[in-house]
Amino acid sequence: MTTPVTVGVIANPASGRDIRRLTSHASVFPTAEKANMVVRLLAGLGALGVARVLTLRDNTGVAALLLRAIETHAAIAAHEPWPEVLFVDLPVSESVADTHAGVDHMVREEVALIAVLGGDGTHRAVAAHCGATPLLALSTGTNNAFPELREATVAGLAGALVATGAVPAESALSRNKRLVARCVEGPSRGREEIALVDICVARQQFIGARAISESSDIESLFLTFAPPDGIGLSSIGGAWAPVGRDAAHGLHMSFAQPGAPAGSGAGVPLLAPIAPGRVERLTMRTCQRLEVGVALPLEAGHGTLAFDGEREIEPARGDRYEVTLDWHGPLTVDVARTLRYAASHQLLREAAARV
Repeated sequence: MTTPVTVGVIANPASGRDIRRLTSHASVFPTAEKANMVVRLLAGLGALGVARVLTLRDNTGVAALLLRAIETHAAIAAHEPWPEVLFVDLPVSESVADTHAGVDHMVREEVALIAVLGGDGTHRAVAAHCGATPLLALSTGTNNAFPELREATVAGLAGALVATGAVPAESALSRNKRLVARCVEGPSRGREEIALVDICVARQQFIGARAISESSDIESLFLTFAPPDGIGLSSIGGAWAPVGRDAAHGLHMSFAQPGAPAGSGAGVPLLAPIAPGRVERLTMRTCQRLEVGVALPLEAGHGTLAFDGEREIEPARGDRYEVTLDWHGPLTVDVARTLRYAASHQLLREAAARV
């Protein structure tokens, strides 16, 4: 018996609603639009042969709106192929634990790939558990650098081409870098956290509201990539020394205390869009290449450690952390490259002929 082609979908109900909505001019990403994105994703997946989708329940309305859309589709548009949608029967805590448990379940079910609707933090949570399962990254968060802002219908078509094997992995998938912070000494020895975009040593002593929203909070940055047209913390690197996703190195930057005068050895002034509607000035003290496999100390002092824009760790007295860049980040679907391959091999024409 042939196993039906199955794709997992993680739609974070909390993405696009964090405190940065209050401290910047970012738009809110409503629950209804997340559900609509999943619906459009289903249309793209179903059109090219994905038979099943596994997704999660939630208490905020995404799953309820999706179920209503599925019922409507069955009643008035059943001729348009959609995958069968199965809601995973797991406890709902409305925390990141739901994402971890959901991804673990999808990996055990051997889904062909996992479509992720969320921001950098959501993708980081998925990446920590997805192993070799590829991700189809879609942006619904705040300061997004890792996932792309892309039409879900188009992403669904690319995801289906990968999930069904119509486009080979070597032509469709990209391996991503990641940062790994490890506590090598002290009470928290052995603790390990990853980041897909940035690790920030923050001056604020407590985790608090988590989000890094003030440039004055930034002591140093470790970056996997730094696009010149990005937003968020990675844009700071992009303002000085852009680094591509496929570059063989990252960046390590440090910054002067707030109010430090420019010149006289204090550092180099930079402007960067650290949040939507917020272009802020920082004084960069140092900037150097971060080489793969070379461990550097995370000098947290009395501050905190933030991963992909959110404070996670208040180091205990005696803790000593190191950060390393590697190429063990998640595999992701390169939507443009996948569809280019499909066009050059006439795969969509062949699919249309089979309908």
